[in-house]
Amino acid sequence: MPSRWNARKAARAGTETLLDVLHPLLVLGKGARCLAGRGMAWWTRTPRERRGPTLFAVGACGVLLWLLPYGPPLAVLGTLGVTAWYGRQHTAGRLALRTGPTEVERARLQALYEALVPCFALDGDPRPEPLYAYDGRWERAFEEFGFRDGRISELLLRYPASFRDGELAERLRVEQLLAAKTGRGREYRFCWDEECNLLEMTALEPLPTGIHAQPFLTGPGETLLGFTDGCEVHRTVPVRFTGEAASRDVPPVMWRTGSRSTEHHLLAVGTPGSGTSSLLRSLALQALCHGEVLIVDGDGGGEFASFAARCGVLGVESTLPGALAALEWAARETERRLLEASRARQRGEGLPDDVRRPLWVLVDRPAALSCLARAEGCADPQELLRFPLRHGRAAGVTVAVAEQFDGAGELAEAVLAHTRARVVLGAVPPEQAGAVLGEAPQTGPAPGVPPGRGFARLGDGPVLRLQVPATPDPLDETAGEAERSAVRELLPEPVRAPAHAPAPTPSPGTADVPVPAPPAGQAT
Repeated sequence: MPSRWNARKAARAGTETLLDVLHPLLVLGKGARCLAGRGMAWWTRTPRERRGPTLFAVGACGVLLWLLPYGPPLAVLGTLGVTAWYGRQHTAGRLALRTGPTEVERARLQALYEALVPCFALDGDPRPEPLYAYDGRWERAFEEFGFRDGRISELLLRYPASFRDGELAERLRVEQLLAAKTGRGREYRFCWDEECNLLEMTALEPLPTGIHAQPFLTGPGETLLGFTDGCEVHRTVPVRFTGEAASRDVPPVMWRTGSRSTEHHLLAVGTPGSGTSSLLRSLALQALCHGEVLIVDGDGGGEFASFAARCGVLGVESTLPGALAALEWAARETERRLLEASRARQRGEGLPDDVRRPLWVLVDRPAALSCLARAEGCADPQELLRFPLRHGRAAGVTVAVAEQFDGAGELAEAVLAHTRARVVLGAVPPEQAGAVLGEAPQTGPAPGVPPGRGFARLGDGPVLRLQVPATPDPLDETAGEAERSAVRELLPEPVRAPAHAPAPTPSPGTADVPVPAPPAGQAT
């Protein structure tokens, strides 16, 4: 990723040029504000009985100036002179900026410089003043820096050209050292500019964690995965935080599906308790607003029991026979949709409503089902996902798979090949996250990240920090009541069986005809 420092420097230069051009107007504005404040203070101190004569005297002086030759221009020039004088004094008093860091900050910068010497110093360097040396000073290498709350928050350093910045291990060594020396418990973004031998480090603000499940403002074919930094996404959506009545604008991570999408299927991998099941619940709640959902719970822990027997939910399967039947039906349904769409296009008609309506297949922990299927000699459930994954975009079928890192090695080749939208949740090393995302994240991992915290990458796009909205199981008593209530409010109405009418008396000679059962995986 190219360094953002060039853009910042250009913006800073443009700002300084604009301030130089507008400096006279700024001085006059500050002087006018200072004179207005002094005038208001004087008017407040003046007794009421003296305000009338004072106004009369001021008005008389104004009339005399108006009658005198060149009186109005002289009055304007005098007013501008006094205003500029007060504005100059005001600016000089307010803009008493520091000329350099304090002694404590100098000590922190020197300590960080000395810690970087073993990483960047070259043994036997023939230069008289090398960039990094044990007797060197931080002014040699640190070009820009910034402090926040007494800790280094921004740093731009120059490293020697002999440093192997193309090797990931060398980069991680420097990044881990900078994160440890500048302050633990924070997240950082490291931007390497290999062309100019510059490294930019920025301490990032923590992502918001108090956002619960709610109806999000999205466009057609858009699904909200979570929220990220404002510098990465040039868009915001209004959301409500837990315990707050007013909404706030937060930059989202939008995942686009549909026939024009290049990242139609998703794979989420995380550590235990990182929130992969919460991500699938969030996707299910958003998908039920405009489509149908089929859920396969490979773990069998009942994480999706609250979705059972709901309108729009075709089934919630947690056993191996039920999962095989549901995924086999999903493959047949994908094939049926393709045939119906092809016939409609041949007739020159629009797509039927049942084909146009999106179908979501959410699979949690498929590796556990695959291991169980091998033990019982059954077909691999992940192989049944091959057809929906390959042809789902044209048929309006979206597949989202969630797995843990301990079972990621059991994922089928079809799942890895067709899921171009990737999510990693939990505190994992950058190289482990990069193996899933296809690119190591620029942000170093922070210890003790909250549930739902991780990274997302859509196709060949950049790696984004991600915070999934809190979407706990409403039947989980250990979760917060506010978050559980928010999920319950978004669940669709339960499917109610019609009242049974009295059975008609069969006519003589008529035999009872059995009614065939619906296909497995479909709602009755």
